[in-house]
Amino acid sequence: MKRNIFIPALEEQQRIELETTRNAHERAFHGLLDVATLVESGDFSFDNLLARIRRELQKFSGNVDAIVAHWDFPTSVLVPILCHEYGIPSPSLESVLKCEHKYWSRVEQQKVIPDLVPRFASVDPFTKNPLEQVDLAYPFWLKPVKAFSSQLGFRIDNAEQFHAAIEETRTRIHHLGDPFNEALAHVDLPPEIRRANGNTCIAEEIVSGIEGAPEGSIFRGEFRVHGVFDLPIDRQDDLYDRMEYPSSLPKAIQQRMIDASERFLKHIGYDNGCFNVEFMWDEKADRLRLIEVNTRISQSHSEAFVMVDGMSNHEIAIDVALGIQPSIPYRQGRFAVAAKCIIPHFEDGIVTRVPSQQELGALTQRFPGTLVRLDVAPGIRLSELPNQDSFSYHIGTVCLGGETHRQVRERYQACLEALHFEFDPVPQ
Repeated sequence: MKRNIFIPALEEQQRIELETTRNAHERAFHGLLDVATLVESGDFSFDNLLARIRRELQKFSGNVDAIVAHWDFPTSVLVPILCHEYGIPSPSLESVLKCEHKYWSRVEQQKVIPDLVPRFASVDPFTKNPLEQVDLAYPFWLKPVKAFSSQLGFRIDNAEQFHAAIEETRTRIHHLGDPFNEALAHVDLPPEIRRANGNTCIAEEIVSGIEGAPEGSIFRGEFRVHGVFDLPIDRQDDLYDRMEYPSSLPKAIQQRMIDASERFLKHIGYDNGCFNVEFMWDEKADRLRLIEVNTRISQSHSEAFVMVDGMSNHEIAIDVALGIQPSIPYRQGRFAVAAKCIIPHFEDGIVTRVPSQQELGALTQRFPGTLVRLDVAPGIRLSELPNQDSFSYHIGTVCLGGETHRQVRERYQACLEALHFEFDPVPQ
């Protein structure tokens, strides 16, 4: 009998990847709600979504053997509640919220890895003078305790910028803050965190350097890392956001990241779940800082794991969710190095042309194994794309492999030059 695995907001590309995993013939993959509802919704209630998913699961006639979260809030918080109700493996809701709530996470990190925590402060944007709550020197970041990507994330260089950011925050923070408060109501919060509710912000010291991210799992108390990615910084200005695997950071730095991840996750009681943890390493000062903890595998890492190790990290997520000891092969893929790279655009506009299938095919012939995914089509206005960051529009991604990190970067540059988009200006 097949084991039934449910994935909220299951996309067709995810389904294709899941069907290539080991023992897929013994498993049935089912979606719960859709991406428009769980990822792209402009307005939602956490408790209403929870009720809708409960009804879907209750209608299912078979066993519910696993539920896997591949997306951030609200999915990341819905899943542990549902798993608890069905008695299937999952981290506790409280341990997940201690990662999801940016301020609560910093408070807990400070207890066990204080040297890796940037200075921070809780900010209630609705008080008469919010700036009085901040004891950080300029510049600093201001962002909600719960947000998508870099939405409502502001670099603050002076008081004028702070007050402008607060005004915008007051207008827009309830979009996620209200449903996040519904989620927080499912646990008994410490008084400090009750005050720092979903409609508050965190101010944080700005840190710089090279970003690295260990990804792994904790299964029945056993902590394991199955890969470390990095987001390298280039001196030239014509390469943009990308993730490279395996990391090119010094092994000692990678180990410091891994050790810190284990100390924090075990401190909060996180178990029977996957994670990826983002760090920033300042090479000149040899200073490591923890940026954030995500309570899931990163889907953005999946193609790179296939290219380098020969198997997707979906394997880990499925095994843990089914209560199976996770494992993944090591360096059995086609390439020594792989990367997932952003195709950016920096001004609003209306898309009039995207690369043709013939052009994409030619690029794959030129660089075998390359995958290009377009996130736009003619007629789309970039500012209407969901969940974009504050710095650029992401109009697609390129996944590619090579023999060295340098070769991967050269191929990324060649892809950016070959992928031809056209835009019309937005009517005034």
